Formats: sequence, C-alpha cells, structure tokens
Amino acid sequence: MTTSDRQDPRHQFGQSSESWAEQFLRAKGYQILERNLRTSLGELDLVAEDHGVLVFVEVKGRSTDAFGGAILAVNRRKQEKLVRLASQYLAQRHLSDTLCRFDVVLVQGRPSEGGRIEHLQNAFEVSDRGPR
Repeated sequence: MTTSDRQDPRHQFGQSSESWAEQFLRAKGYQILERNLRTSLGELDLVAEDHGVLVFVEVKGRSTDAFGGAILAVNRRKQEKLVRLASQYLAQRHLSDTLCRFDVVLVQGRPSEGGRIEHLQNAFEVSDRGPR
C-alpha cells in the first residue's frame, strides 16, 4: 500500500469503519484474532472468536444509508470470495474441524456525526454448493 493510498479519504473512512467495528465487537465480548489479514486471494477484514466459534467478519463502511443495510452490503460474489478466504485461513492453520460463521458489520457514517452500526450475525450460510 502506498502513502497516497493511505491518504485517500475513502481508505481513511474504511480504516475508521473497521476500527469502530472492532471496538463494537470487543464490547460484545468478541476476541479479535486478526485484522486486515492479506492473502494471495484477498483480505479478511476481521477474524474473531465468539464463544468458541471462529467468526469471519466483513466490514462495510457507508457514508450514507443510500445503499441499503448490511444484508445488501455483501452480495453473492463477495460471499463466495469470503468463503475462499476463510477456507484458505482454515487450511493454513490446520483448523478443519473448527466451527465457523460469517458476520457482516455495516458502519454508516461516523460516530462523531451520529453514525450507527448494524451487526448481522451469521449473515449467510455455506453449503456444499456455496453461500446461501
């Protein structure tokens, strides 16, 4: 990542959204294991543990609510990518028998401007045919 990428307002908003989501999940009792984990396939925003369940968390930051809620923030293509990333994570760590789920956290606005967080636990399920 270049210096200009880090100075991009969209990148800064994304980073602050992830920080807010991380604080929100910690307050709910989640243990954050990884943040912004980059792999050859892409990036996992947050990997956490919640009462013995490994949780892959996709964080979406929106400056307004014009694009719908968390349920609309992660389409099927993004879900399939998250499943591939999670599979890679599990394989590299030899965690094949680990109970997992996928959560989505939608951050709308900024905390200082009355922003809000929507947390969708178990946002989608995975079967042998992929996300549903």
